[in-house]
Amino acid sequence: MADHFHRFKAMRFEARSDALGAYPLAALSDTSRGRIVRIAHHGATVLSMQVTHAGRVVDVADGYRDEAELAARPSSRFAIMAPFANRIADARYRFDGVEHDLQPGVPEGERAARHGFVRGTDFELARLHADEHRAEARFTTRIAADAYPGYPFAIGLAIHYRLDECGLTLEATMRNEGERPAPCFFGWHPYFRLGDTPLDTWELQIPAAITVLTDKRYIPLAGAAARQALDDWPALDFRAMRPVGPLKLDNAYVDLAADADGRVRSHLRDPASGLGLALWQERGVTLAFSADTVSRDVRRSLAVEPMESWADAFNRPDCAAAIRLEPGAERSFRCGVEFTTA
Repeated sequence: MADHFHRFKAMRFEARSDALGAYPLAALSDTSRGRIVRIAHHGATVLSMQVTHAGRVVDVADGYRDEAELAARPSSRFAIMAPFANRIADARYRFDGVEHDLQPGVPEGERAARHGFVRGTDFELARLHADEHRAEARFTTRIAADAYPGYPFAIGLAIHYRLDECGLTLEATMRNEGERPAPCFFGWHPYFRLGDTPLDTWELQIPAAITVLTDKRYIPLAGAAARQALDDWPALDFRAMRPVGPLKLDNAYVDLAADADGRVRSHLRDPASGLGLALWQERGVTLAFSADTVSRDVRRSLAVEPMESWADAFNRPDCAAAIRLEPGAERSFRCGVEFTTA
């Protein structure tokens, strides 16, 4: 039974209901470490991640600030991206021999399909709970067959957030509720801000030797031509932690190297304060975006985006197996944030 009308307290963790104006929220707290994560039911969207560092509270999430932003969703801040992440070329794809058009009637030059369908969905809060080990919130929704042009597939989606002593974990589970195979994959679009120091001074590390080459629409080039060895492009090589500098980043990284525990970690750190974090994922693609084209606070945050597969994966034969979900089957993707605080 859903328990989101109650407040749960434990020795160190707390989960409670909250609101941003008319929008209901879930707030997860680690009281012993001074950490609070606030998540809107609308889009299952993280709004803030407050951590305590060097005796002061810092919000490392550059999320939506008010009701108007949450409703309009500019720049897709902390967007849950499903059933696809990033872009689909010309809003068209072919699956199992059938052509699909996500924007029928839209003229060439104006077509743009990106980030899936659920950013503006009001999720159901199915669980809100805390105990001595964690605070958690579970959100659910359903993408009905033919609810969206060009996507005649039924997908159940659950988004589970857990705050524990290690940080914040997000687990996304997609289930094919239809009678035929479906293309689907997950991505997350967080923006991180390490205080008021310039982004150029922040240090970034991404454990990948390959970046993805794209056309001017940010669609990856076909086949092996998309894979660029960073040994030959050192300006985008962040295998060793180094300052972002003046780079305008909107680049995906693949063939990620995992740590001994199986997690792939991309690190972001402000050397002036020592505040840092690691964005982790278990597989897939990492995209770094330096927020040069956002609608407010240009280059005041850095998006580090874990994605289960590539941009335009619906059109890539090399991604076909990763995005295919058989009837009745489900697939999960886990990622999260570990905080480095003093």
